[in-house]
Amino acid sequence: MKYYIIAGEASGDLHGSNLVKALRAEDPAAEVRCWGGDLMAAAGAEVVKHYRELAFMGFVEVVKNLSTIRRNFRTCKSDILSFRPDALILIDYPGFNLRMVKWARQQGLRVFYYISPQLWAWHSSRVKIIRDAVERMYVILPFEKEFYEKHGVEVEYAGHPLLDVVDTQPARPDFFQKNNLTEGKPIIALLPGSRRQEIRGMLSVMAALAPGFPGYQFVVAGAPSMDTAFYQEVLPAAGDLKIVENQTYALLRHATAALVTSGTATLETALFRVPQVVCYRGGRISYWLAKWLVSKELKFISLVNLIIGRELVRELIQENLTVENLRFELSNILTEANRQNILNGYDELRQKLGEAGASGRVARSMVRLLNREEE
Repeated sequence: MKYYIIAGEASGDLHGSNLVKALRAEDPAAEVRCWGGDLMAAAGAEVVKHYRELAFMGFVEVVKNLSTIRRNFRTCKSDILSFRPDALILIDYPGFNLRMVKWARQQGLRVFYYISPQLWAWHSSRVKIIRDAVERMYVILPFEKEFYEKHGVEVEYAGHPLLDVVDTQPARPDFFQKNNLTEGKPIIALLPGSRRQEIRGMLSVMAALAPGFPGYQFVVAGAPSMDTAFYQEVLPAAGDLKIVENQTYALLRHATAALVTSGTATLETALFRVPQVVCYRGGRISYWLAKWLVSKELKFISLVNLIIGRELVRELIQENLTVENLRFELSNILTEANRQNILNGYDELRQKLGEAGASGRVARSMVRLLNREEE
């Protein structure tokens, strides 16, 4: 069978790559075409457009790039029609995919959605789009299943695919030597995000803490879509700050603590059992719109706190993200008592996420549904 997958971010490329492998295991004759990245290509999918060309963050940047976004829609629609897939599989990326899904059903395409947009965090009116146009929604957070069932959507809870990724990461005994790091000196990992706007907004604040913690080495996790020159541009006076490219998981495996931009990285950090402070600062207009649109019932922004249902890790958002506040919170999580409290919470989080094997379960369900129609 033929599958067309749309993933518009680094995390979507990661989870999409594991889904591609699982689909090919369930359906050895599978043809996969996608919008994604290097990981999906390595898994055997034909990448039409790289997610680096799709990452527009915030209201202002979207408006500035409307002509490019419209062109991307036209290109994608034309390519889907030419490929004539048995199924269109959408991975998160709501700004693009929620528009694409309505068009796809009008064309008579079968649509599966893997990894839900955070509709539960916003006004939930857009869930109607999912209900009317998506054949099956595959969710990866425990509380999402109840949300979609309440709105009459066909939904399966697959478990979280990061469990597969984290649990299969090999040890890297040469990590310190390979990256010219000081063996035995504890690491504070800086995860400033994967988009240029995020990195510009977060990294300078995170890096400013380094002189106040001389007993630690601060190491930046370079995103796959960014080269070192960009980080050096953002931090022209970074001093001893090290940047490791495309080695985030190896970095987290060796880190004592982490400063993390809100997003999937907060959950990745938790699964590697690294105490963290969650950071977020957006543009003023984008933040104002988000604050207006977000559900008043939502108490947290990090996946760790949302899943566990309480503030396990500290969140510094917008005006609260200052060097002084961040320094105070980092000092807190470096104390043994606070560190142990966070690690105990991470154990609870792991239990809530269930068993590994999400990608395989999703692939088996998709192939079974497609084959059922052919019988």
